[in-house]
Amino acid sequence: MKKIIAVIRREFVERVRTKAFVISTVMLPVFIVLMAVLPGLMMSGSDHIARIAVVDASSTGLAQPVSQALQAEKLGDTPDAPARYDVQVFPATGQDLVTVRNGLIAKTGYSRQHDAAGFDGVLVLTDHTLSSGKLAYYGGNVGAVQSMKTLQHAVSQALVGVRLGKSGVDAALVRRAMVPAQMRTTKVSDGKLTGQSGAQSFLIAYFMGFILYISILVYGQQTMTSVIEEKTSRIMEVLTSSLTPFQMLLGKVLGVGLAGLTQMAIWGSSVFLVSSQRLHLAGMLGMSAEAIQRFPIPSMAPGLLVVFLLYFVLGFLLYGALYAAIGAMCNTIQETQQYAIFVTVFIMVGFFAVFSLIKDPSGSLGTTMSFIPFFAPFTMPVRWSLSSVPPSQLALSLGLMVVGLLACVWLAARIYRTGILMYGKKPSWRELWRWIRA
Repeated sequence: MKKIIAVIRREFVERVRTKAFVISTVMLPVFIVLMAVLPGLMMSGSDHIARIAVVDASSTGLAQPVSQALQAEKLGDTPDAPARYDVQVFPATGQDLVTVRNGLIAKTGYSRQHDAAGFDGVLVLTDHTLSSGKLAYYGGNVGAVQSMKTLQHAVSQALVGVRLGKSGVDAALVRRAMVPAQMRTTKVSDGKLTGQSGAQSFLIAYFMGFILYISILVYGQQTMTSVIEEKTSRIMEVLTSSLTPFQMLLGKVLGVGLAGLTQMAIWGSSVFLVSSQRLHLAGMLGMSAEAIQRFPIPSMAPGLLVVFLLYFVLGFLLYGALYAAIGAMCNTIQETQQYAIFVTVFIMVGFFAVFSLIKDPSGSLGTTMSFIPFFAPFTMPVRWSLSSVPPSQLALSLGLMVVGLLACVWLAARIYRTGILMYGKKPSWRELWRWIRA
C-alpha cells in the first residue's frame, strides 16, 4: 500500500506543480466571476437616457404619438424608473427636411463630455412612414443591436396606434389586449420545489457535461502521455524492480485522478462562492442588484454535487485505465492515435448525448445510456439535474459503473503488465489478445 501511495503522490505533485495546472485552475474561477459581473456592468453602462431628435416632416403630426411612445419606455422595471429617451421634436417640411436633418446630425455622435447638449440619434418621420412603416435613424449607437430593437419596437407600437385610430379602433384597448404572457419556470423534483428555473437547470446540465468531457479527455491523455514518457526513458525497467505492474497502473491513474478532483473541488467552490456572494460583488463594483440578478450563476444542490463527483471519479478511473493501457502498448505519441481514437469516440458520444438529454431527460435513450458504463458519467448527472431519477435506477447505474470499471481495470492491467516492457513496433490486435489471455 505504501508503494501505491508513493506513486499517487508523485503523479499528483507532478501535475499540480505545473504552470498549466495552476493557470487553468485559476483562470476558470476568474472566467466565472467575469461571466457573473461583465453582463451586469455592460447593462449598467448602456442604461443611460438617450437624447433623440425627432424630425417631423409628416402632415399628420406623427411625431406626437411617436414621442409619447418613446417617453413611455423605461430604463428599469420599477415604477419610478426614469424614461429611456429624452425626445425633442423638430418640425420640417419637404423643402427644408434635408437642411433640418443635416443640422441635427451635425450635433449627433459626440460623447457626453464633449457635448452634453448633443443628441444620441436623429429620427426622421415622413408621410411615407405611416403607410409603409419605413423611417430613417441616424446615430452613433446604431451598432448596439438591443438598443436599436428597443427603439424600433417603441416606434412600431406608435405607428400601430395611429393606424388603429384612423380605422376607428381604440388603440389603448388593443394594447392592453395584446400584452404578452410572462411565464416563470421553476423545477419540481419528487414533489418538492428546487428553486431552480428552467434556464438554471439547463446551464447546470450543460456545465457538468462540458466539464466532464474536458477533464476526462485532458487528464486521460495526460495519463497516457506519462506512461509513454516513462516507457521511452526506460524508467519503467527500474520501477518494475520494486513495483508490480498493477501497483504502477493503479497509482498512476489515482494520482492523476486526484489532481483532476482537486481542480474540480476548486472550480466547484468558486461557483458556490460567486453564486452566493454576487450581491456583495455588485456592491463592490457599484452595480445595481437588479443588473447582476438578471445573470445569476446557478448553484448546485448538495445531492447533485455528490452524484456529479461520484460519476466523475468512476468515469475518470475507467477511462484513465484504458488510456494507461494504450500508453503501455505504444512507444510514441503518434502511435497512440490508432488506438486512442476508440476511447475518444466513447467520450465524445457521451458528451453529445447530453444535448439529447436536455430535450428529453426521461426518454428511453437517456435512460438506456445512463446504464452503460462508458456513457453513464455524462448522462446520469444530467438526468439527475433535469428530472427526478428513481433511487433504484441510480443504484443500478452506479453498480454497473463499478462492474464496468473493474472489467476495464482488469483488461488494462493485463495489457499494461506486458506492454510496459515491450519496445519496437506497436502490437497487432492478435498480439494484444495474446497479452490479455496470457
